[in-house]
Amino acid sequence: MTSKRGTAAGTECSGNKKGKREYKAELSGLLVDQTCRDSVKQAWKGKQGGQFGSVVLDSVPFPHGVIHPFIHNSEFLEELKEELLNLNFLPKSNDLYQFKQSEDLKNRREPHIKALRQVLFEDFRQWLSNITNVELEKTVDVSCAQYGYTDALLCHDDELEGRRFAFILYLVPEWSKSDGGSLDLYGMDDNGQPGPIVKSLIPRWNSLVFFEVSPVSFHQVSEVLGDEKCRLSVSGWFHGCSLERPLRCLDPLPVRSPHIPHDDQILYEWINPAYLSLESQAQIQEEFEERSEILLKDFLKAEKFQAVCAALETQSITLEKCGPPNKRCYERAHGDFPAVIGSCMELLRSEAFFLLLSNLTGLKLHFLASNNEESDEGEGPSEPNAGVPQQGASSEVPSCSGELRHWQHSYYTMIHDLDPERHEFALDLLLFCGCDDWEAEYGGFTSYIAKEEDEEVKTRMLCTKFLCSL
Repeated sequence: MTSKRGTAAGTECSGNKKGKREYKAELSGLLVDQTCRDSVKQAWKGKQGGQFGSVVLDSVPFPHGVIHPFIHNSEFLEELKEELLNLNFLPKSNDLYQFKQSEDLKNRREPHIKALRQVLFEDFRQWLSNITNVELEKTVDVSCAQYGYTDALLCHDDELEGRRFAFILYLVPEWSKSDGGSLDLYGMDDNGQPGPIVKSLIPRWNSLVFFEVSPVSFHQVSEVLGDEKCRLSVSGWFHGCSLERPLRCLDPLPVRSPHIPHDDQILYEWINPAYLSLESQAQIQEEFEERSEILLKDFLKAEKFQAVCAALETQSITLEKCGPPNKRCYERAHGDFPAVIGSCMELLRSEAFFLLLSNLTGLKLHFLASNNEESDEGEGPSEPNAGVPQQGASSEVPSCSGELRHWQHSYYTMIHDLDPERHEFALDLLLFCGCDDWEAEYGGFTSYIAKEEDEEVKTRMLCTKFLCSL
């Protein structure tokens, strides 16, 4: 049975031998106009900005274009949107992003998806190749993404072997800056790292954004703030010869220092007595060795912890923003600390605390601690060492680095390959402050991802306004 609906302008329908209709989408007439295309080609070559028919070009902060309208007929897109929303979307979430994504659209048989694929793979690919003078392969990656409330995709450059141009076609309702979900483009600093956001592109129905994938094409999808809107888009990459990629700037090694000489009296001043008994330390060590992480509640004495929290809330602390945004975005305290906070940091760096950590984890963080790696396989956890550390007993002692971090909305850290701290085995210690009654929906959790994997293996559902990290 054939449909009785009339054919809309810009969308051709024809019957095939099986009686099914076939749809053909068309690019906007302004886009394919020869005069417009020649103007766009000349402007792209000269890295000039401006509007040329339905195309707006800009070379700042890196070459990109916005086409509106992209498809000639909007009715086709309405029907395409219905098909896309009926697909199976899978949640995607790690330290870089949170959104829902469809399967690859290459082999989908829905008529409007098939028609869009045709116009992207053939007509638009040829147009893009012509105006950029870049030979593009017929292989195209394409999928559909849904960004709902609080979804985001943090700063990245899209670089992967073979990717040459990225594109995003928006199928969104009426959208404003206050809805979030903008495509933010980053400038570069003097070290070849992404700097501040230079330009933000607001999603718009039937608009397509394209840009050259390069070592400087850093961008993000900002957090969606509209709780009743769906940021629906079809996106992917055209492939060709990749641009030469310079060596990445390595992060400087963190400043590390050995422990501060302190006997165990500092532990009795600060630590909850429940964690100082040998029996509890042995139990904690056994659990830590089994799970590789542990949460110790009420670790500090109540009066000490309250004093630290009060100082963080009421006393002046100098903060500096930490970047670059493709790796991190938070504030770090520097300069002189209020006295009680300085004393707390001294505790965390003390020799006695290193020995306590050894007893709690089974790791050899002090010369008096047992070395479990030398123990026979199958043995239980080592006995905690009750001895008071003696100064000068070893010339090789573990070192530490740490900082006081301030967190708020939109702050984050990301795992990256060039992080010098992740190239060595280390123990992470996080002391959370200011997170009473924290709920999982607030976000701000710490995730651990195994090497060569992209899914979380450990998640600590706690966050703070301030965090002492060691």
